[in-house]
Amino acid sequence: MANIREVAKQAGVSVATVSRVLNHPESVSATTMELVLATMEKMQYTPNGFARSLALNRSSTIALLIPNILNPLYPQIAKGVEDVAHQKGYNILLCNTEENKEKERDYLDMLIEKRVGGFILTSSQLENKDLQKIKNQNVPFVMVGRNIEDIDANMVFTDYYMGAYQITQHLIEVGYSKIAHITGSLNQIENLEKRRGYEKALEEAGISLQSQYIVEGNNEIEGGYLGAKKLLKSKEKPQAIFAANDLMAIGAIDAIKSSGLHIPEDVAIVGFDDITMAALIEPKLTTISQPVYKMGLIAARLLFESIENGQQEDGFQQKIFLQPKLKVRKSCGHENRVREIFN
Repeated sequence: MANIREVAKQAGVSVATVSRVLNHPESVSATTMELVLATMEKMQYTPNGFARSLALNRSSTIALLIPNILNPLYPQIAKGVEDVAHQKGYNILLCNTEENKEKERDYLDMLIEKRVGGFILTSSQLENKDLQKIKNQNVPFVMVGRNIEDIDANMVFTDYYMGAYQITQHLIEVGYSKIAHITGSLNQIENLEKRRGYEKALEEAGISLQSQYIVEGNNEIEGGYLGAKKLLKSKEKPQAIFAANDLMAIGAIDAIKSSGLHIPEDVAIVGFDDITMAALIEPKLTTISQPVYKMGLIAARLLFESIENGQQEDGFQQKIFLQPKLKVRKSCGHENRVREIFN
């Protein structure tokens, strides 16, 4: 079978031109496109995914939109997506939206114009009207990390409610009753779900909800630090703090230590996500583990099913619901850490 260099030589063009035909056909003239395609057909050269992209008049590139490239959670999702895309012969365009809805919209407009093969939207802040716009363009897409009830789309997400419920319940089982919560940005559905799980665990245990024990963070280390500092100034200092993600939990640990307090003797701390640093900091962080690599794999497979089979308005869309796991480590003050070993 011919390779890309042989195709380029036979067509009398550069390898870069053939590559542009494969990946960015919008940047190649119609005459050059016809010449290269005719040469490929003559030489029976058809890379993975290319035949489908030609039929759709789209490039063999997919876009992965993530809210924060510096958050260690998202590279794991990206690796899952990339592993599948590589097998399919597709390239990935990574877009960092910085949790900015307008920037996310700008990226989508640009990517639709460039006729990318499809999108994977991670922890998207887009509204239903924005998602409907993508559907109207007949561009395949998958949502990761967010469940939207009234939009018909492929989705992969974790049970954030149950994860928050489990970790709050664990703190209660250890013996804490004054449990505070540093939420993530409450314009994100997953953070609202985590807060709901936290409140449900307290309610079931007969522990009254205290508004001074709930502060909103910004999903970053800084938000956890400032949130913990505020909580430590409460008239009744909390016995334990549940941070909505591990980055904020790490910030909270710094705040607790800088206040001259010890973890978990004075204040216990738990997080959510189980990023790599969670098992490396001191004390090691009790947290909720998400199967984020698996989420990336599944999202990419769903996307390529839509690309290869054709996305239809009335087609069957899947919602994949993955369960989180509690990882018990030193920071919660629980002496029995068997669950850390076997989970």
